Amino acid sequence: MNGFNASLDISVIVPISDRSSDAAELYRDYKAGLDATRHSYEFIFVLDGPQDRFAASLRGLAGSGDRITMLGLTRRFGESTALMAGFEHAAGEIILTLPAYPQIEGSEIPRLVAALEGNDLVTAHRWPRAGGILDRLRRSVFHGLLRWVTGLRFRDLGCGARAMRRRVLEEIHLYGDQYRFLAVLADRHGFRVKEVDIRQSPRDRFAGSYGPRFYARGFLDIFTIFFLVRFTKKPLRFFGLIGATMLLVGGAVLSWLIFERLFLDEALAERPALLLSSLLVVLGMQLFALGLLGELIIFTHARSIKDYQIERVIQFPRARTPAQ
Repeated sequence: MNGFNASLDISVIVPISDRSSDAAELYRDYKAGLDATRHSYEFIFVLDGPQDRFAASLRGLAGSGDRITMLGLTRRFGESTALMAGFEHAAGEIILTLPAYPQIEGSEIPRLVAALEGNDLVTAHRWPRAGGILDRLRRSVFHGLLRWVTGLRFRDLGCGARAMRRRVLEEIHLYGDQYRFLAVLADRHGFRVKEVDIRQSPRDRFAGSYGPRFYARGFLDIFTIFFLVRFTKKPLRFFGLIGATMLLVGGAVLSWLIFERLFLDEALAERPALLLSSLLVVLGMQLFALGLLGELIIFTHARSIKDYQIERVIQFPRARTPAQ
């Protein structure tokens, strides 16, 4: 990674996208919390596409004497890309991601950083949480569905406040909308993940509404995470199970139709069951073959795939023999 400096403790990455608050106000709030940690730090603001107003406000902070870096992406690539771009320029051992608008109180940042003791990644759970019945229902359904498909219990993956060891983003490369599921992916890679209660900012209010596209994308994202967590290194278990089921059902129906034709003198012409069973057999064979192909790819690249973390290595001294 570029510019790594062991003497710098914390790198703060703030991705700026559609929703953002005043740069100077946001910076002062976060800076006060970081000063309370008594760690050295730097700010990296990543502009996800043209953000002229926010950029102009940031330039006004240039004379503060603090380490402030502004990265401007050529167009909007998404928050995951913005976070990875900021990480490439980060120099700290601890990476702190903070949202571009107040989700948590800046004074709670020391608590978030302190929770890293004994953990690799800490994600914030805004509590007490403001919001109406529909908001609580939406969050409950989302996290309940995620818990069902992954077995992990999180309550606020939508919060952008996270603290993590540098090695987490060295092992995990985010893309698409995976930034929301960073804690899930980190757990899958063997990192120690913890969710802590952090006081929500009173200014954390969203007056708009979410359309059907938002919910459809969220459902597809959960399905993607389900596959990445459960079947990344075992594709045959996913495709093979579906393919074998379709093959067995289609084969059973097709065998019965053949039996009827040979022994019961039933005609096969104009029978939708013949077309459906044949389709199930073909699709089942294709899905099973796709799973086998995935297993071959995983086997070929297994040496370069790492999904575990070593907590510590203890080498015991070799026992001395009597002759020595």
